[in-house]
Amino acid sequence: MSLLDPWGPPGFDDFWAETARGAASAALDWELAESDQKSPTGHRVRTLRFRGSDGQRREGWLATDGSNPSPGFLWVPPYGRWSMSPNEYGTRPGYASLSLNFFGESAFHDEAYTLERGYFAEGATDPKTWVFRRMFQDAVIALRILEAQPEVASERIGAMGLSQGGGIAIWLGAWFPLVRAVCADFPFLSAMRSVFANKVHRFPLKELTDLMESGHHDEVMRCVSFYDTVNQATRCRVPTLVVAGLKDPAVRPEAVQATYDALAGPKEIERINFGHDWHPSMVARNQAWLDRWL
Repeated sequence: MSLLDPWGPPGFDDFWAETARGAASAALDWELAESDQKSPTGHRVRTLRFRGSDGQRREGWLATDGSNPSPGFLWVPPYGRWSMSPNEYGTRPGYASLSLNFFGESAFHDEAYTLERGYFAEGATDPKTWVFRRMFQDAVIALRILEAQPEVASERIGAMGLSQGGGIAIWLGAWFPLVRAVCADFPFLSAMRSVFANKVHRFPLKELTDLMESGHHDEVMRCVSFYDTVNQATRCRVPTLVVAGLKDPAVRPEAVQATYDALAGPKEIERINFGHDWHPSMVARNQAWLDRWL
C-alpha cells in the first residue's frame, strides 16, 4: 500500500469549504484581561475568552512583545485537554501569538492524559460530528481574533503546532486564507489508511481503533478520510515546514513524509533523531521559517 496516494473521499472539497466558511462568518464575541503569567521571551500575556463555533465559551491567551504591528501566529495545542503555555515554543521574539484551550478549560489549564478524558472517538462515525470539525472551526475563530488585534499585521499570520497542533495547522493552511505560513511538527492523522493497516497499540489513537473494532469500522474509515492530513496537504499551498521524528512511535516518519510529499506549495522537511516530544531545535527552526515567509 502506497503512503503517497491521497484518498480524499467524494465531497471532500465541499465539506471543508463549508466548514471553513461557517467559522469565517461566525460573529466574533471575545474579551481580553490582564494576566500575571510570565513568558520567557518577555511578552505581555493576557487571557482570552471567546465564543466558540458551538456557542460555548473557550479560553486562551494572547502574547505580544510591544512591536506594532508585528507578524503573528496561532499556536495550536497537541492532543489533550490541557492548555499550551506561552513558553519558548508558544512565543517568539518579534511575534504576537495566540493559543486556545479547545474544551473550555482555563488559559493555563494543566491536565495529564487519561483514557476517560480522551476525545479521539467523539462523534467519529460521521465527518460532520467528529470533534475535530468543531476544533478546526474554533481555531479559525481564534485566528480571526488574532487578526483583530491592533498589535498584529493581518497580512502576516501563520499557524504552528506539534502532533495534533501540527496537523490542524496544515488544515488551516489549506482552507483559511488568513494563514500565510505553517510550521507542522510531527503532524498527526497522516496517512491513516496505512496506519490502520497495522495493529494500533498506543493511546490516544487506540481510542479510535477501539471504536472501529466495536462495529463501526467502515463509518470511522470514511470519517477519517475527510481529515487525513495527507489529503489536507494536497490543498495546502502556503509555505509549510514539516518536522519528522525518526524515532517517533506515534506519528511515524514515513507518514510525515507522505504528508510532506502531498503538500501543494513551497515546503521543506527536517528529520530529527528524536521521538514524539518537544525538541529545542524547533524554537529557532520554526522562527526562521516564519521570518522567511512572514
